[in-house]
Amino acid sequence: MVFPFSFGSKRKQHSNVIAVDLGARTTKAVLLQPQGEVWALSRYALLDAPIFDKHISTELLADHLKSVVKALATDAKYVTLSVGLDATVVRQLELPNIPIEEMRMVLKNNPRGYLQQDLPHHVFDCHVFPPRPGVAGKVVENLKYPSVAKSKVLVVAARQKLVDDYQAAVKAAGLTVDYIVPGLIGPINAFEMALPEVYANESVALVDIGFRHTVVCVLDRGELVLTRVVNVGGDHLTAGLAEAMRISYAEAEGIKIAMAPESQSILELQVLPLGQELRASLNFFEHQHDRPVTQVYVSGGSARSEMILDILRPILMVDCTRWNPTRFLQISLPEHQAKELEQVGSQLGVAVGAALVAL
Repeated sequence: MVFPFSFGSKRKQHSNVIAVDLGARTTKAVLLQPQGEVWALSRYALLDAPIFDKHISTELLADHLKSVVKALATDAKYVTLSVGLDATVVRQLELPNIPIEEMRMVLKNNPRGYLQQDLPHHVFDCHVFPPRPGVAGKVVENLKYPSVAKSKVLVVAARQKLVDDYQAAVKAAGLTVDYIVPGLIGPINAFEMALPEVYANESVALVDIGFRHTVVCVLDRGELVLTRVVNVGGDHLTAGLAEAMRISYAEAEGIKIAMAPESQSILELQVLPLGQELRASLNFFEHQHDRPVTQVYVSGGSARSEMILDILRPILMVDCTRWNPTRFLQISLPEHQAKELEQVGSQLGVAVGAALVAL
C-alpha cells in the first residue's frame, strides 16, 4: 500500500533512499540502502525541529535539511518528504473508476462536492484501493461516465504553495525531491512490511501518538477502512503531567517515559481523554463491520512509555502493543545507534513508510 503524491522526479531506483518526517517537535529521518535482495537501515537521525511561527521559510527548511543529511552521514541527493497532518486533507471516497489524472481534475473542480470544503490553490492525488477478491465494484450511472464502476479511493490534498516551498527548500539544500507523501500513510506502509500476516488477516488499529495529534487507522484484513485524527498528542500528556506535578516540562517528559509509580494516577487523568476517543473510533468500526478489533499497535514518541500502554489497555478493552517499524529491515547501523534502536524505533514509522514509496 503506497500513496505517493505525484510530485518530484519519479526517478529510477538509486542505491540510497533518504526519507524525512518533518515532525512538529522532532524531525525523524532514515537512510536505507540495498544489501543483496533486502534493504538495510544504515542510519537514522532524530533532530529538534526548527522553531518558526506559522509557516517555515524556505531558507530555514533548507538549512534544516542540510543538518539532517549531515546527521545521516550520506552523500545521497534524493529525498522523500512527508507532509504533516496540519498541511493535508486526507479522505476516503468512492469515485468513478476513471484514470487518476481525471480523478484529480474532478476533485480540483468540485472539492466542496467531494470533500465538503473549498480548497483553492490545492493540489490533489488519489490512490485506488484494489478490490477484494470476489467483490465487484459498484456501478454508478453518470452523464459523463455511464455505467462506470466506483472504486474506493484515498484522496489527499495539499496547498500548492507548501509543495512549492518544499521543493524549493530541497533544491536550496542541494538535494532533489523524490516524492512528497502524506505522513498519515507512513505507519500503514511500514506495518504491512513489518507484520504482513497480521496486516492481511486481522482487524487491527494503528495508533501513532505524535506531538500535537494522534492518528488512528483501522485496517481490516489488508484494507484501510477508517482514519481519524484525535487532537491529543504527546505534548498534551507531558504538559498536563508537568502542571499537575508542578515540575518542569523536561522532568515530566522523563517521568512519562520512565514509569515512575508516583505519576501513574496523574498520568491516567491525562491519557483518559485520548483513550476514550480511540475507543469511540474502534466502536464505530466494530458497529459498522460487525467485527472486533483484535489488537492495537502503538507507535510514536509516547509509545516508549509502557505506563501509557498499561493505562490504555483497560480503556480500549483490547491489548495494546508497541511495534517497531524497522523490524523487516536489515540492521546495518553504527554500534551506538543499533543499541538505541529498540527505544527509538517506534518513532520512525512515518519516515520508514515514506521511504517505502521510493523503493
